[in-house]
Amino acid sequence: MSHIQSEYTVALAGNPNVGKSTVFNALTGMHQHTGNWSGKTVSVAKGVYTYHQARYVLTDLPGTYSLSSASPEEEVARDFLTDGAYEAVVVVADATCLERNLNLTLQILSVTSRVVLCVNLLDEAKKKNIFVDLDTLSKELGIPVVGASARGGVGLNALKDAVALMCSSPEPAQKFPPMSSEETVKTAETIAKVCVSFAPSKRRTLDRKIDRFLTSKYTGIPVMLGLLGVVLWITIVGANYPSSYLMRLFQALEPTLFQALTALGLPPSVVLALSAGMFRTLGWVIAVMLPPMAIFFPLFTLLEDVGYLPRIAFNLDRVFCRAGAHGKQALTMCMGFGCNACGVTGCRIIDSPRERLIAILTNVFVPCNGRFPTLIALITMFFAGQIVSPMQTVVSALLLTLTILLGIGITFLVSRLLSSTLLRGVSSSFVLELPPYRRPQVGKVLVRSVFDRTLFVLGRAVVVSAPAGLLLWVLSNVNANGVSLLSHLTGFFEPFGRAIGLDGVILTGFLLGFPANEIVLPIIMMCYLSTGSLAEYESLSALRTILTQNGWTTLTALNTILFSLCHFPCATTCQTIRKETGSWRWTLVSFLLPTAVGILLCILTTTLARLFG
Repeated sequence: MSHIQSEYTVALAGNPNVGKSTVFNALTGMHQHTGNWSGKTVSVAKGVYTYHQARYVLTDLPGTYSLSSASPEEEVARDFLTDGAYEAVVVVADATCLERNLNLTLQILSVTSRVVLCVNLLDEAKKKNIFVDLDTLSKELGIPVVGASARGGVGLNALKDAVALMCSSPEPAQKFPPMSSEETVKTAETIAKVCVSFAPSKRRTLDRKIDRFLTSKYTGIPVMLGLLGVVLWITIVGANYPSSYLMRLFQALEPTLFQALTALGLPPSVVLALSAGMFRTLGWVIAVMLPPMAIFFPLFTLLEDVGYLPRIAFNLDRVFCRAGAHGKQALTMCMGFGCNACGVTGCRIIDSPRERLIAILTNVFVPCNGRFPTLIALITMFFAGQIVSPMQTVVSALLLTLTILLGIGITFLVSRLLSSTLLRGVSSSFVLELPPYRRPQVGKVLVRSVFDRTLFVLGRAVVVSAPAGLLLWVLSNVNANGVSLLSHLTGFFEPFGRAIGLDGVILTGFLLGFPANEIVLPIIMMCYLSTGSLAEYESLSALRTILTQNGWTTLTALNTILFSLCHFPCATTCQTIRKETGSWRWTLVSFLLPTAVGILLCILTTTLARLFG
């Protein structure tokens, strides 16, 4: 049996999109965890691997282009590297654009000489006929240089050898003193000219042709919208069958749970509260939320893995700048499609505190996965035709895409409003890297999207929806003056709901759906049917009949869609906003701002309908 003889701390640094996370995952495997840096909202991953009877604690520093403290991420990387509490630093560089990566490498070498340079993506460079002389590069820098293709596992053992040797050897002599930005750039250019050679490449030419098509001012936006429509159509079509199966499964399990709880001797009211209240709500959330996420997140991650998402940011950068916001907000907006809480967390990539706050406050205008079921159901029932057919799903996807475009337009308008009032300022400049197109690793994409995104978001929704189900049951079954508390609540909101083109039941549904947007429509059904627990329906046509019998019109459906698009964030997103901003004041603003926009939209459509109807 081997024994660990020593332990070393190793930092992993590099620019964004160089495969640093791939190197980290390949070295540490499952022996890793992620947590926030002390005093920061910046996530830092740590992992462990053993090699030749030694233990290496690997810290994956945030991707950064510079050690200057322009952002929290750069501060974390700079502070860790200048602190010197490590035995080696592995700098991961992209072989396809080595000159730019050398800028950070030289900055790190001015801090410490305990550096191993890992030139990654050699396979991509070879396809583009880019050749890096690793031996010459090692002599120029005075440090070990290892070539790798981490996605294929190539070069990792050589990297481990170089790290082990660096950790167990005395610190090499300092070769590069601190330099100015201009000197660093010139030195990187000089070294790159000596070490990198190019040959004519069909791949490079093809990438440029694709970029001219995907980022053109004439074709970039239409292609983006087309891809969005296709992704939504696949999500709508693919989620129907597993959602129905999961719904039937939970319906079949509910009697079993009821009998088990009864056998424990619990009071009948407690048994019903747990089975018809909490369990049924959990079943609703899982059945309605899991299938769309299990389809949408992998598709979204595939686009990310291919390298398309930065192109979306490039296409929308000019519009966001005109709105006084940041171009990277396009990326956080895309993340909001899956979960607004994830989108809010993703705003950390925006350096400017003002622009980061704008992105956080407006992320909710992009409908998350939890609002898709309500939007899809209402669009299909009232606007996509009554005959169930493949064409109906196409029309639903098209109308859903238009609804999302409305949300994006509102994002621009509200961003402009905030940047002119509460958050005045000028849009900052930033470096937007367009990474090379890569063949997606489908297996890893599925694992990452399911475990890191789908199950993570679902878990948070389950945590908040369980007590919500219990509360719903209590409100529905506890009476005051012979009328349930839920009926009292809907009656209280009725005058205001009617004034804006909705009703008290709809407003109650959104209010009680605060823990999880997935249960808004079931709550509305429960109120109309007075079932005392979440209602179940067999088809959209049956649901439409129930809604129209309770006074719904096309205008009611339109206003409900608009209010679903623009209303307060869910509980999980509010918690995330509080954590990211560190302020209850901005959390309250994020709650009131979209709600006010939704109310104004409902009043506008209702007024126009009365004038022209």
